[in-house]
Amino acid sequence: MQDAVQGTVLAVLEITLEPGESVVSEAGEFSWMSDAVEMATGTGGGVGGQGVMGALKRVAGGSSLLLNTFTAQGGTGMVAFAARLPGRIVPVEVGPGTELLVHRHGFMAGTPGVEISVALQQTFRGGIFGGEGFLLQRLAGAGKAWIELSGEIRAYDLAAGQTLRVHPGHVGMFESSVRFEVVRVPGLANRYLGADGHHFVVLTGPGRVHLQSMPLPILAGALRPYLDLGGAAGPLEAGAAGGAVAGALGSLFKR
Repeated sequence: MQDAVQGTVLAVLEITLEPGESVVSEAGEFSWMSDAVEMATGTGGGVGGQGVMGALKRVAGGSSLLLNTFTAQGGTGMVAFAARLPGRIVPVEVGPGTELLVHRHGFMAGTPGVEISVALQQTFRGGIFGGEGFLLQRLAGAGKAWIELSGEIRAYDLAAGQTLRVHPGHVGMFESSVRFEVVRVPGLANRYLGADGHHFVVLTGPGRVHLQSMPLPILAGALRPYLDLGGAAGPLEAGAAGGAVAGALGSLFKR
């Protein structure tokens, strides 16, 4: 099996499979494949456990109920998965002692043997306010996986006891040795006037963390002033707003 990430801002993951080799993705991730590859849809595929219980664990972590398994039959084949947002596709190895926690929509594809489940890191109260950073996917088992992260990516290696305070949506992926905690932003003015949310995620080493610069909720918030016209704008205002949105999106794809 060979893999290559093609492109930059809106990348494509291409995986070349030798006869009999397989790769598994969530339903809806597939983009294109050669005629030597066969696709089968089901709840197993070796990813996250077989049957209903394995599927429920994946769904609880933000994954899909069904999985697609792509297998090369009778010759070498290729299957491709395209990124949904501007960002990066990061290959990772999972094995004993190298479990990873990923934001809830991060898993793109993996080899059979990679297990996906939910990782609950806080109290229920923390989950209410933790936003995107609270419900996480846990990748365990043994194999290779490809993770989709949004925007630019910054990786930090935290020493034992070293911490980072992060907006929940910017948490992309981190090793299971890193402790994850949701804490309240100190100060009433900071919480209610700062426009940066009410809670931080505190990541404490040892271990590596990957932070993403443009999670979808933050992108949606940035575009909201140009999209929320309330149905009352005239053609001139609507045209100006449409141009602003087009310009904002255009600048993303020109990077």
